[in-house]
Amino acid sequence: MKTSIVGLAVVLQLAAQASAQDGQSSPSELENYWSYGRSESVPDTPVAKGPGDWADAYQKALKLVSQMTDEEKNNITYGHELTTTGCSGTTGSVPRLNFPGICLQDAGNGVRGVDMVNSYPAGIHAGASWNRELAHDRAEHMGAEFRRKGVNVALGPVVGPAGRVASGGRNWEGFGSDPYLAGALAAESVRGMQQNVIACVKHLIGNEQETSRNSPQLLEDSHNQSISSNIDDKTMHELYLWGFQDVVKAGAGSVMCSYNRINNSYGCQNSKVMNGLLKGELGFQGFVVSDWTGQHTGIASANAGMDIAMPDSKYWENNTLAIATRNGSMPEFRLDDMATRIIASWYKYAEIQEPGHGIPVSLLEPHKLVDARDPKSKKTILQSAVEGHVLVKNTADALPLKKPKFLSIFGYDAIPPALNNVDDSSLGGWSMGLQNALTYPNGSSVDNGTEQYMFLSSTSPTARGPGVAFNGTLFVGGGSGASTPSYIDAPLHAFQRQAYDDDTFLAWDVLSLDPFVNPASEACVVFINEAASEGWDRPYLADPSSDKLVKNVAAKCSNTMVVIHNAGLRLVDEWVENPNITAVIYAHLPGQDSGRALVEVMYGKQSPSGRLPYTVARKESDYKDLLEPVVTSGTENEYYPQSNFSEGIYIDYKAFIRNDIKPRFEFGYGLTYSNFSYSDLETGVSSNANLQYEPAGNRTENVEGGLEALWDVIASVNCTVSNTGKVHAAEVAQLYVGIPGGPPKVLRGFEKRTIEAGEKEHIQFELTRRDLSQWDTEKQAWGLQTGKYSIYVGKSVLDIQLHGILDLS
Repeated sequence: MKTSIVGLAVVLQLAAQASAQDGQSSPSELENYWSYGRSESVPDTPVAKGPGDWADAYQKALKLVSQMTDEEKNNITYGHELTTTGCSGTTGSVPRLNFPGICLQDAGNGVRGVDMVNSYPAGIHAGASWNRELAHDRAEHMGAEFRRKGVNVALGPVVGPAGRVASGGRNWEGFGSDPYLAGALAAESVRGMQQNVIACVKHLIGNEQETSRNSPQLLEDSHNQSISSNIDDKTMHELYLWGFQDVVKAGAGSVMCSYNRINNSYGCQNSKVMNGLLKGELGFQGFVVSDWTGQHTGIASANAGMDIAMPDSKYWENNTLAIATRNGSMPEFRLDDMATRIIASWYKYAEIQEPGHGIPVSLLEPHKLVDARDPKSKKTILQSAVEGHVLVKNTADALPLKKPKFLSIFGYDAIPPALNNVDDSSLGGWSMGLQNALTYPNGSSVDNGTEQYMFLSSTSPTARGPGVAFNGTLFVGGGSGASTPSYIDAPLHAFQRQAYDDDTFLAWDVLSLDPFVNPASEACVVFINEAASEGWDRPYLADPSSDKLVKNVAAKCSNTMVVIHNAGLRLVDEWVENPNITAVIYAHLPGQDSGRALVEVMYGKQSPSGRLPYTVARKESDYKDLLEPVVTSGTENEYYPQSNFSEGIYIDYKAFIRNDIKPRFEFGYGLTYSNFSYSDLETGVSSNANLQYEPAGNRTENVEGGLEALWDVIASVNCTVSNTGKVHAAEVAQLYVGIPGGPPKVLRGFEKRTIEAGEKEHIQFELTRRDLSQWDTEKQAWGLQTGKYSIYVGKSVLDIQLHGILDLS
């Protein structure tokens, strides 16, 4: 009881500490329930109605559910252990009505933990491509592989974390640190994936760090709670909910609730988030599934809006929900709605009669090979890998390489992993030399339930610091978002193939931290990486050993090029200004075609077209100084850890601009092998635009994506982009808007075009009501202000080529 009182005192103190800042709620606005420390209760779950293209699926689902007993409805709402498939999770079935249950499988970058599938470029790589069409195609091919394996629900894509914490262990699974960019690419991913399978968008919501993300309550004598993400109403709508609104508008069939608490209420029992925001305000028609072991209550989680508990549920087994409907602790319509949402999504997107038929229980035992790959996907896998590479330095046109006579390769990241075996089926995939229960330098444990890739001991010659090093090229991050490759085309192998074609003499040393450099080398390419995984946050944003390797090579080679395979942003100020370092590429996580894609870029077969989906600072403190530290109860065991999102919407580039911090490489930055000019800026208001502050009928229900009027196009921005260089290349034109009373610049449009040398393209950005509105905490509605909006079009958030005004007076 004493601990609870202490925790309550902290919660009350947090509410008192909330301050009024631009883009945040004022203290008076925080006096309502939706405030720091206390989440509003929304007890009634909106019943799905099946509007629009859901209608047919809902009619079928309602008919099927009407024939079920309450016990059968209960049975399909939680995970069951099966001996016939190895799915990450499976629901119960209703055999007498021919409903076989649902197979759920990781993840958003490819089918995890099975053979005969492909490893696609990771979410952060797709984000760096800034290519909507490619994001759609990537997801469509990926979803087809899930379906061929008998998977109903693919656990991806990711829009949360949103990139608030620079060292976040799962940032690499999402598309970047801007809600507009992430939402646009996630929406296309949902549309592509759901050609074949139900997409499960995660994690709802505020899951911005791995540290303290999950309660250790299962441990004996532990009373600790998960981290509470304390988010005000305005910030919730304008930043963290933005991407979820996009995917709901795109028809997402499933959403995963998160481990963390939101304003001190667990994500999977938070009625404000699930009932109020997702199912009420956004009109979500699909089902909500818990993150694995993320359920902490029984009837309360059902009444709060959760529909499926995974992987199993001690709370919902033994007909708990059926009994609850009979004794009045849960209304009958809630159980009916849970079952209907599940089955309607199944009918609409993934009606499979043999769920999990291609997912073996164990890869260690003989099993039937189900080849899920399609040769038609090869082009998309490679192009997706190519376009996620971001060239950030290219002194004196050092790149592209032009048939060098002598080329030297260095760095542990150039080679494939030393091992490619399955040593534990519980890992769900290729362990590649996992050492069980390693300790990461920050003291957090990495065990075989959370991390699976490429570890070596600190005795390795490539060890980068106390405790761990990565053994081979990094093509994907670790944890449940990892994917299984058909092969790994490592950079060294791709360079060897190119050397054969060019008659290049290729030298390499991938073991030494201070290698010998042959003075005949025309160029030296150094490969390093920066890893991240579910289960832990990164202890640093640039490891000293890798920096030392780069500097050692640069000291001996006047044409040193650095390639970084990075799971999230990576600092480079230790060496980036060294005049001997002529080129730097953020190669992100390209999937299995890593080396082949890199050669495409470095040899000029394609001009690099990636742009940074995050801001690279000059020093780590630049990020940390922008956020409040995690607040705890002050007790030794940190029973009630709190994280105040007091910066509001000001994360990443918005925070750097607001605080006048000059980054090393800004959001949206990236170089090509050509030059582009911008001209002919025009802005205009649509002739039929409704410019009222708040359109009538704001409180509509079950309209996917929220109020329909939010999606009306009310203005447009036009310009011309010309390729003034000598090679054809792709340019990413970016639109930033200064919304009165908000940040000076927010991304509100992007268009990627490949333009031939000497040619030009007309670009049009359409702006919706939502794009130009702010969330009004008093009216609980989006409001469109009259007045003049600054318009910026350019190559990045800081490299503005055109500036104009959009007049909404």
